Amino acid sequence: MGQRIHFVVDPQGWCCMGLIIFVWLYNTIFIPKVILFPHYEEGNISVVAVLCYYFCSLFCIASLFRASVADPGKLPENPKIPITEREHWELCNKCSMMRPKRSHHCSRCGHCVRRMDHHCPWINNCVGEDNHWLFLQLCFYTQILSSYTLILDFCHYYYFLPLRKENWDVFVFRHELALLRLSAFMGLIILGGISRLFYTQLMGIFTDTTSIEKMSNCCEDISRPRKPWQQTFSEVFGTHWKILWFIPFRQRQPLRVPYHFANHV
Repeated sequence: MGQRIHFVVDPQGWCCMGLIIFVWLYNTIFIPKVILFPHYEEGNISVVAVLCYYFCSLFCIASLFRASVADPGKLPENPKIPITEREHWELCNKCSMMRPKRSHHCSRCGHCVRRMDHHCPWINNCVGEDNHWLFLQLCFYTQILSSYTLILDFCHYYYFLPLRKENWDVFVFRHELALLRLSAFMGLIILGGISRLFYTQLMGIFTDTTSIEKMSNCCEDISRPRKPWQQTFSEVFGTHWKILWFIPFRQRQPLRVPYHFANHV
């Protein structure tokens, strides 16, 4: 069951996503050049530390791109609704289309999304039933990469031995202090924002409630936890294998395939 490509034409979203990519490129280029490679050559850190940094960086950018282009759960036009399931559908008062309950109309994208959590400008896409797991992975690996970068910045000045070989003709070494201060500043800002967002997302999964439902306070029966947390997480990630919850290079397979999912994928 393949995943459709979903591209949102939104200049504001492009700017936000471009800023995220800039921060990722900045730290992926300068941190290894200023800290990892020089200290590895002098034996202050092992090759494992270098590989772990690139591993986190790869998973972070992979989850970002996949979350931004993945179909969040856009409803098809003129869906076929079985008679036995009509009670689980409702009419959208914005696009006048029938949709499953707990769906929401995104005014920025212009269509309804199944189990929509929110529209995120940082990925230029909605966060819905089909890409929520990728958004969670993005938040998780962004926290890991930001924390790792801050630790390296700190250790470079207060823990690692001073570098014996320095090429002062190279731009990055002549502006080392400014580059690392900017890296630490961006790391603190992103880590603070993402940590708060990640916490709210986890609480939403634990209680089986989307962000829109929390803000509207119109689904009291949904806001109460009704399922074990393992089941709610498995439904979001599409697998009971917990190790696969951390892998962005795979296709999500819904544990229970509803009729409206099968019609449009």
